[in-house]
Amino acid sequence: MRILSVDLGTSNTVAVLSAHGRPPRVVEVDGSATMPSAVFAEEDGTLVVGRDAERRARLDPTRFEPNPKRRVDEQTLLLGTDVVPVNEALAAVLRRVLDETSRQLGGEQPDEIRLTHPAEWGPVRRNVLLSAARLAGMTGSVSLVPEPVAAAAHFASFPGKALGPGQTLAVYDLGAGTFDVAVVGATQNGYTVLAEDGLPDLGGLDVDQALLVHVGREVSHRDPQHWQRLLRPESTADRRTRRALQEDVKAAKEALSRLPQTEVPMPEPFADVLVTRAELEALVRPAMLRSVELLARTVRSAGLSPDRLVGIYLVGGSSRLPLVGTLLAEKLGVVPSSLDQPETAVALGAHHVASDGISMRTQNVDNSVAAAQPMAPGATGPHHPPQVAAIPGAYTPPGGYQQQPGYPTSGPQPALGAQQHPQYGNQHAPQANFPSYPTSQQGKGNRKKLLIWAAISAVVLLAAGGAVLFWPDSSGTTYTAEECREPGQTDEQGFTGCLRQLAGGLADTAQCGPGTGTGPAAAANEEELGVTVTCSAPGLAGAQVTYVHGSSGDVLKQYTDGLLSRTGGGDRVEAEWGGNALEGSYSASAGRNSSVLVFTVDDRPLTGFIYQVNATGEGEASKPGTMADYFEQNVQPGE
Repeated sequence: MRILSVDLGTSNTVAVLSAHGRPPRVVEVDGSATMPSAVFAEEDGTLVVGRDAERRARLDPTRFEPNPKRRVDEQTLLLGTDVVPVNEALAAVLRRVLDETSRQLGGEQPDEIRLTHPAEWGPVRRNVLLSAARLAGMTGSVSLVPEPVAAAAHFASFPGKALGPGQTLAVYDLGAGTFDVAVVGATQNGYTVLAEDGLPDLGGLDVDQALLVHVGREVSHRDPQHWQRLLRPESTADRRTRRALQEDVKAAKEALSRLPQTEVPMPEPFADVLVTRAELEALVRPAMLRSVELLARTVRSAGLSPDRLVGIYLVGGSSRLPLVGTLLAEKLGVVPSSLDQPETAVALGAHHVASDGISMRTQNVDNSVAAAQPMAPGATGPHHPPQVAAIPGAYTPPGGYQQQPGYPTSGPQPALGAQQHPQYGNQHAPQANFPSYPTSQQGKGNRKKLLIWAAISAVVLLAAGGAVLFWPDSSGTTYTAEECREPGQTDEQGFTGCLRQLAGGLADTAQCGPGTGTGPAAAANEEELGVTVTCSAPGLAGAQVTYVHGSSGDVLKQYTDGLLSRTGGGDRVEAEWGGNALEGSYSASAGRNSSVLVFTVDDRPLTGFIYQVNATGEGEASKPGTMADYFEQNVQPGE
């Protein structure tokens, strides 16, 4: 069995191969364990990658992209005058790795390929990666492994570091382009991500930029105009000089991880600049403190404290900064571990992850998203249908690529213990020694996450309106689709019989009244919508639950679609639901200031939505997955 694991990083790509019964080893490309993820577009359209791309960048920096992964959300790259699809740029990097691996295997292809990705990547980003693998000509079964899971598996592979069921490890991943943190728990079968978060604006590239600004302050007074030309190059010669300076600044940063001081070579007319480790640490201390504070919050969101962790594992090349370990020890009281080359830990760890070894809910990828990925014009390389192993319950994207079951969802994922949680009420006792993530009931959680783009954010506080009255329980009464075709008589709370069937037990336990409330979800055209009732949302701060019985499904859809786009969120969770003789689907979206979940009934003009506002302005509103859990546990009518 020949298994190839690839960690396509922001700055560097690492590949690990195990074949012919031998232990996993790093595949050296161009004589190095790490290959730059850089891409250069030749004038004939050929994409050159790695160190060859970096060398060509000195000739024409406009045709060079050093960090294509950082631009995964963009559809295309402009390299010189060529428009290159992002998935083709990533495919060129993967193709170079595959070609070198195939050469070392005597022309054969790996049987299995594992691609790692940040845990918070949603289905659109994961499908870009899968599309790149297809374009690269990867013919073996391709599966995706979240980076923190791979890192935890690598940590546990060392003697004396094995993680027993119930033990937890924090993964601190400071790469070139992003910072990611996760709390990973060991289960009987493998590992599960209990909580994760990240900072998209923190990475080694940002450290490089801070050092470049510092150097500029030291020398720019000598010739301000010339320095501005370096910062905003106007000619090819200026771009070459700037590129060389950026490489020298990066090399100086890396040297300061080993030495107390070093010099940055400067182009004429500027003199070389001596920089010290203390100066660099003073520059980046605020940013590093942000990362440590985020780690602490993520640990707390998993229901843990730092002293309950087995350790904190440092991965990513930028975690070599001595300040990182110092701050973690000072602020959290835990001395972090770096057991191997931090650049290779994730790729090596992917080899230790079993396909059925992750115990979190399956996060499927939407077919329509994957199908929308464009085929790169003039793409090269063989495109044979890959052989996919049959893993029960796994999603198979177009082209045969397989999404392994159980991969963690996007966004911070708080894990709850058996105690009562302020949002979710009583939870089942955890199966291991670490707090368990609230899981969906069987048959309710076939969720799909979609990425949406919107421009509007709701920022004002919701208030549940209407009378605070209770009506005798009639939630057990069911109605046919024909009986619910038009709104009928309402009770004192404002419910029609069909609406009360949809509200289920919530109508009897929450405070409900007519209308759509007075917050951002309030509708100016309530009468056009039909009969509306708004209830409080017990345990979900700043939220309300609104039910609508209309006569026009199109009008209801237009209104609820507007609610979903109003959050300005990027991730969306979708699933089907059933209960109280009704069946339908729901969709959740979230932004920084508000979250919404819309639930509909398939065969009748009934809908409802949960709308939450981040009233304090601190942190963010609930994630789509959190809203989905709240709906399934508190709002969805019982069977």
